[in-house]
Amino acid sequence: MALDQVNVDDWDSDEAPNPSDSEMSFFDHIEALRWHIIRSLIVLFVAFVVVFIFKDFVFGQIVFGPVRPDFITFKILCGFSDAMCFSPPKIDLTGGSFINTSPSDAFMTHMSISFWISLAVTVPYMIWEVWRFISPGLFPTEQKAAGNIVIIGGFLFLIGVLFGYYVVAPLALTFLTNYEIHSLVKNAFRLSDYIDLLVMMTIPLGFVFELPMVMFFLTKLGVISPMFLREYRRYAVVILMVIAAIVTPSPDAASMLLVFAPLYALYEISILVSQREYKRQLAKAE
Repeated sequence: MALDQVNVDDWDSDEAPNPSDSEMSFFDHIEALRWHIIRSLIVLFVAFVVVFIFKDFVFGQIVFGPVRPDFITFKILCGFSDAMCFSPPKIDLTGGSFINTSPSDAFMTHMSISFWISLAVTVPYMIWEVWRFISPGLFPTEQKAAGNIVIIGGFLFLIGVLFGYYVVAPLALTFLTNYEIHSLVKNAFRLSDYIDLLVMMTIPLGFVFELPMVMFFLTKLGVISPMFLREYRRYAVVILMVIAAIVTPSPDAASMLLVFAPLYALYEISILVSQREYKRQLAKAE
């Protein structure tokens, strides 16, 4: 489903909203919101329990995936060209390369990673619960448009998280774990620090990939225009290149390009989305 298919101009329909919603008191709305929050927390808790139970699979295949020599990203990069084939991380997972420095580190790390993974997979559901809360007060055509936005927003979030996990995390971790300052200095990584770094390179990207949606609403509100986005495209390119360089500390240009390309594509998509909404606003004004 394309972003430009979301017709928010239909939101100005003269059709009446759900009459039952207009009859609800303030406390009725609070009660409804409470149940939406409760359902979201229940789904989050169930996902948390499932992730927590399957500890061996979660850590062996997901958490430590980006530092395994047989990770799919390394295979694909090496399959394209010998020039892009770089050495996988030097971490030997069978030798216990990660360390805990506190008796509670292992358990707290298990709790932490279970929470972040469960949050990543349940955010789309939480967005849907938000839509269920506001939809009764919308016009029928508004409900349809808002439903499309919910689907697209959840999809973009998951794409961003997967991009961070399969592209950004392997490239950054490869460089950081292979970096040595002297032969006498042996790298020893705390498990909690590795988890924090992995989360930082995945979850935030889910929100970064919401950029087209943000530009859509800013254009709808009249804050920005497609002309503004085109005029400052060169500055946006520089900013995106800096972001790509930060999240991929690997010095080779190929790694940085792999991160920069999707971010720039998101910016161009944002221009197209903004342009379409801007034209709708002009047509409506006429």
